[in-house]
Amino acid sequence: MIASDPPRQVSWSAMTTSDLALIMPVERAAYAHPWQEKNFSDCLQAGYFSQVLRLDDQMLGYFVAMRGVDEVHLLNLTVAAAYQRQGWGKVILETLAAWSVQQGAQWLWLEVRLSNTGAIALYQRRGFVTVGRRKKYYPDANGQREDALVMGLPLKPGESGSVKIGS
Repeated sequence: MIASDPPRQVSWSAMTTSDLALIMPVERAAYAHPWQEKNFSDCLQAGYFSQVLRLDDQMLGYFVAMRGVDEVHLLNLTVAAAYQRQGWGKVILETLAAWSVQQGAQWLWLEVRLSNTGAIALYQRRGFVTVGRRKKYYPDANGQREDALVMGLPLKPGESGSVKIGS
């Protein structure tokens, strides 16, 4: 008889300040110019929709999004380095899109570094379209500024699927 690995549990939970001790090393490893802990704290205090995705007790990734009247703005989406290129970014993005539809949003917006070709490809595969460009939006490694693409995803009622999101 062959022993099998125990089933693994993927779960969502609301981001809390106690999660920041785990989030900050992931954030710093993912970006040359990461968010600071205060950025996350301010978003949590403002009540932005902030979720953490876990596999058992391992953090897969997280996102922070701000809800508007009929739109949602994705502020941060990060997949931990050990789990990149495994489809978790798509899971996170589709979960956010489903939640956005449930909130009555008609659009999901984001900015992305022009040099972040992997993220741009993910967003395009999900249906985002480039609608503009913000000149010198992000700091870059040389002390200069890098442009950002502004991308939007039109949302349709009924797209929400069966995604369950933690409180």
